[in-house]
Amino acid sequence: MAEPQSWSSSTPRLVPPPPPEGRVRRGLRRAMDRSAAAGILSRPLLGRLPLRRWVPQDLHSYMDYKGGVATLAAGVLSGDPVAKSAGVALGATILGVSALTDYRMSLTKLIPIEAHEIADHAFGAAAILAPFVLGYAKRRPWVAAIHVVVGVTSILASLVTDHRCQTGMHLGGELATDPGVIGA
Repeated sequence: MAEPQSWSSSTPRLVPPPPPEGRVRRGLRRAMDRSAAAGILSRPLLGRLPLRRWVPQDLHSYMDYKGGVATLAAGVLSGDPVAKSAGVALGATILGVSALTDYRMSLTKLIPIEAHEIADHAFGAAAILAPFVLGYAKRRPWVAAIHVVVGVTSILASLVTDHRCQTGMHLGGELATDPGVIGA
């Protein structure tokens, strides 16, 4: 039997390069990044929020976009004019805020991360209350369920997200680029 071709003992062994990283793996690695490359840590809201910082900012951003699309789509597909209006208003709001927030997964950086966090709480409360206040919870219970679940998820995720900005923009307009200054 022929012996497989091998390196001679006089040739140094070279370590082959790692296989190219796929888009999914690269996206996951980036979403779980908590290093300084992930951004500048936000100031805690009310001196206490978030409660714990275990959800990475990029994962939270992805959840915001997904929740906005789900809220909007549920409203549009409901067939109920009130549920449709609520879904479009809620979904467009969170998508717009997410697209304009100072974090890595936005189109432009106009809204400070702390203001986005406040918007997450307001959006969550509005999404939870809308089906009952506007009266479409009984007519379209599946739309109401989606809105409530997205609202609860938004609030809970915001309470435990490792909020980080990219440019150092914070509420009050000041710029801070040193993570140590804001309690890293």
